[in-house]
Amino acid sequence: MENRRRRVPALAPEERRAALIAATIPLLHEHGLEVSTRQIAAAAGVAEGTIFGVFESKNSLVVCSVIKALDPQATLDGLAAIDRSLPLRERMTEAADLIHARMAENAQLMAAARKLILAGQSDPETQGRMASSRERLSAALAAVIEPDAGWLRRSPRAVAQMLLLFCGANTFGPFGDPEGFRGADLVSLLLDGLLVRDEKDDENDDEEDKRGDR
Repeated sequence: MENRRRRVPALAPEERRAALIAATIPLLHEHGLEVSTRQIAAAAGVAEGTIFGVFESKNSLVVCSVIKALDPQATLDGLAAIDRSLPLRERMTEAADLIHARMAENAQLMAAARKLILAGQSDPETQGRMASSRERLSAALAAVIEPDAGWLRRSPRAVAQMLLLFCGANTFGPFGDPEGFRGADLVSLLLDGLLVRDEKDDENDDEEDKRGDR
């Protein structure tokens, strides 16, 4: 009996979408929004026209890929795993290192996401999903801080927002130093400030706090 080459079954539309997104994400890390459909097709091992049989445009594929790549679940899981019995300073340091690692790894994609939004190339649903991701990240970070809320001058949510702000500025700002980032330094800045303090300063602060509570 003559051997016949078996046809590889065609992927279902959702599987094809997932495969194209998976092929696009590494290219976005490397090329940003300048990635071409030819590069995507080559990475996915399909004809270029296949992309447009699944996505209405390159932009649609890019937006879906950015959303998938920026899914914060891995970071949320890491934050949830931080031991709440540790001292606040240690918990926040672990959290800061996690947040910074996420931002540094996805800096190119986050920049691409902002460009898409500013250019009006992402629909309200996409913008809503991005906002939801930010909210989930902020809430998860606040939960790490919450056990020691009584020792803080600001709410856990406000402290979480400040930590996220500093991590973002260090990653994306013109004066940032991503390679020199240390979570412990950021936590010290948030919890201790920058002034050298002595016991007398602490006593004066305690007196002011007591007067403010009256």
